[in-house]
Amino acid sequence: MTTLLLRGRVLSFRTRPEGLDDRASYMFEDDGGVLIRDDKISAIGDFATVARDAGNDVKVVDHRPNLILPGFIDAHVHMPQMQVIASYGAELLEWLNSYTFPEETKFADAQHGRRIARLFCDEMVRHGTTTVAAYCSVHRQSVDAFFEEALSRDMLVIAGKVMMDRNAPEALRDTPQTGYDDTSALIAEWHAKGRLHYAVTPRFAITSSPEQMEMAGALMRENPGLHMQTHLSENHAEIAFTQELYPWSKDYTDIYEHYGLLGPKALFGHCIHLSEREADALSDSGSVAVFCPTSNLFLGSGLFDWQRYSKRSKPLRIAAATDVGGGTNYSMLRTMDEGYKVIALQGEKINPFASFWQITLGNAKALSIDERVGTLDPGTDADIVVLDARGTPGMALRMENVETLAEELFLLQTLGDDRAVREVYVAGRPAKSVLV
Repeated sequence: MTTLLLRGRVLSFRTRPEGLDDRASYMFEDDGGVLIRDDKISAIGDFATVARDAGNDVKVVDHRPNLILPGFIDAHVHMPQMQVIASYGAELLEWLNSYTFPEETKFADAQHGRRIARLFCDEMVRHGTTTVAAYCSVHRQSVDAFFEEALSRDMLVIAGKVMMDRNAPEALRDTPQTGYDDTSALIAEWHAKGRLHYAVTPRFAITSSPEQMEMAGALMRENPGLHMQTHLSENHAEIAFTQELYPWSKDYTDIYEHYGLLGPKALFGHCIHLSEREADALSDSGSVAVFCPTSNLFLGSGLFDWQRYSKRSKPLRIAAATDVGGGTNYSMLRTMDEGYKVIALQGEKINPFASFWQITLGNAKALSIDERVGTLDPGTDADIVVLDARGTPGMALRMENVETLAEELFLLQTLGDDRAVREVYVAGRPAKSVLV
């Protein structure tokens, strides 16, 4: 049995913090200990107590004065788009056709898929992200490559083969039947293997015919408990085109509702321009709206109305995500920095405790995986990030005037990136320090 005791300033959330003074929403130990036995968290608390109960033969790793938190969770990201991040000058539909689709054709080559999957997982770990909900390409081998890589690292991931049978290059189109067959085979091969979770993944209603949407709904009925991920209401031109393709629908959300794709494990990327009816439909079904601020700003798509969705009489479940490669950074710290600005532009502010809750326990709850990850509670998987608020010279200088934990978190969110991530543990094992 592998036993490891981490020492540092330990922070883990219990509920969403409603303000800077909501001390009951989190656990914080200024000199804390996190005891790991094999791949699970065994104990947490003040270091002296945890160390005493752990015994004399435990290995201690001293991360003081750094913060120890649950690993970050990214709720929407495109593994095949690593080489189109930072592509200039297009809005959503043009960006897909000019950059994304040509790049994704490369994933017919299994070797290319394996290389990108390895580099993708490296980049996640480098930035402190231990769990992702990822889109692969239309190619079955891209899913094999991603799950093989994640399994080799014992990462908890959610992923699936993109299904799309129209409005895309021929090399990226499947058919309703092949999309169904490939997805069924991938579910049988990978779902629940290690810490892997499969997500049925129709890219969005524009690239899936009614027949394929029917197949996606059939897959969800046949495999209860799976995740479903797609895109919704990102861009005005996208919405208009979707309504042309499905003229019978009340609105964009009604299409997914019609095919049985709403539900507690349904992840809808973007959700910027929802009507009240659409927001009610998502709320009533327990579906998740995924906030992708860097992507929404970069592509000029609009501003996600965080406070409206959070405070309405029927609040939405919300997750946050990088959306690389439309998103411009792999870091959940950078993502929440941009999220803060998006929310501020609409006259509100998200407090730093709520930001860090969102990218840990908040996203775990939204992805329905909070029994496994998102906290440092005993019995959960030992996915952990160690953060250094003095990670750059500029951050160290600012820290000279920081007096509170809230100020330190806001500094990490505003100025932090992969340089602030000192170590990452995946299933109890060091993961960042071993990167080549």
